[in-house]
Amino acid sequence: MTQTSAAGTVATWNIDPAHTTAEFKVRHMMIANVKGKFSGISGTLHLDAAGPERSSVEARIPVATISTGDGQRDAHLKSADFFDVEKFPEFAFQSTGVKRTAPGELAVTGDLTMHGVTKTVTFAVEGPTEPIKDPWGNQRVALSATAKINRKDFGLTWNATLETGGLLVGEEVAITIDAEFVKA
Repeated sequence: MTQTSAAGTVATWNIDPAHTTAEFKVRHMMIANVKGKFSGISGTLHLDAAGPERSSVEARIPVATISTGDGQRDAHLKSADFFDVEKFPEFAFQSTGVKRTAPGELAVTGDLTMHGVTKTVTFAVEGPTEPIKDPWGNQRVALSATAKINRKDFGLTWNATLETGGLLVGEEVAITIDAEFVKA
């Protein structure tokens, strides 16, 4: 779907969940990183290619899809100690502003809701790419977005003290989203 406004042409693009991943990385035992990912992401990009600052994006991530490669750890992360998926089944992001920072790069600021807490987060975005046509005639664009958050800001406070005095789980979490969109 494409809409024309006084500002320009805004096209609607839907996230392709089969080609979109949200990943995270957090420090474990102060010496290594643990990575995980989520799937089944949904959402919409309203893209004004002539003026990206007039664009917006919203996305939802089902928390129960978490995968770190270890079933026991995944179960702990889904529990009330961390994400509490029974009470808070999804993460949500709604952009509130887009700013061009360099050619092909944007800063997308918005409200990230996780674990029942909403905070303002800014993602550094590469893209979106120029549209291409896939083998089935659909128009597609893609982007990659990164941000760092403090998990404690979202009420994710569980931790354990190590014998050496450090903490089992780091507070800073790096987020990477690689998203592909299909024109509506």
